[in-house]
Amino acid sequence: MDKLLEQLVARLQHAFGDCLVSVVLYGSAAADDRQAKYSDYNVLCVLSEITRRELAASEPVFQWWRGHGSPSPLLLTETEVARSGDCFAIEFRDIQRHHRVLFGKDVTATLAVGDAYYRAQVEHDLRAKLLRLRQKAAGMLSEPDQLRRLLADSAGTFCVLFRHALALHGVEPPAKKRDVIASAGALFGVDPEAFDRLLDIREERVKPREVDPVGLLDAYLAGIAAVIDAVDRLEK
Repeated sequence: MDKLLEQLVARLQHAFGDCLVSVVLYGSAAADDRQAKYSDYNVLCVLSEITRRELAASEPVFQWWRGHGSPSPLLLTETEVARSGDCFAIEFRDIQRHHRVLFGKDVTATLAVGDAYYRAQVEHDLRAKLLRLRQKAAGMLSEPDQLRRLLADSAGTFCVLFRHALALHGVEPPAKKRDVIASAGALFGVDPEAFDRLLDIREERVKPREVDPVGLLDAYLAGIAAVIDAVDRLEK
């Protein structure tokens, strides 16, 4: 186990004591697909109860953790985990597929993830992320360094959502981002080149300045739109 994660678990145990039910690593780090400059450590922290006392106890731990570049752990009670599968379908499916229990019980073993809102949530998140990407890119076309960083940052998020689009179409989604893009290319007609170039940056296979972000933008946006269209058609 990574020493930083060991330190986090020790601090959480000290902060919450017997109230701490489980600590679970999920996301790219749990799938062995983490790029240090672009990926966080995503952690689910499950407690028996969450009151003002637990929130106060978490403050110094979370401040320390954010200081190391990762977002605060998700705080849920064990009851909330059991009952929230329908409204957090994307998040909980990701956690089920790729996770590592750092402490306590495996709360994902009995996790029931509902299908009722799954397709709608995938489409909503894809469309929302695309709108946000357009808003930001519109102010960066004359600033290639900023645009390049924006696209490289967003590539990880879209790979996650593409994984869910594949699952909705009955395809077992791969863990690795490049494999997700290859599958999206085969199933949805996504041109993988723009995505692969951005993954090259994330994985430090090329120097960032070797990649022209403006030249990638049209193909990148078109690929996202193709996946959105495929998910949208499932509703019909």
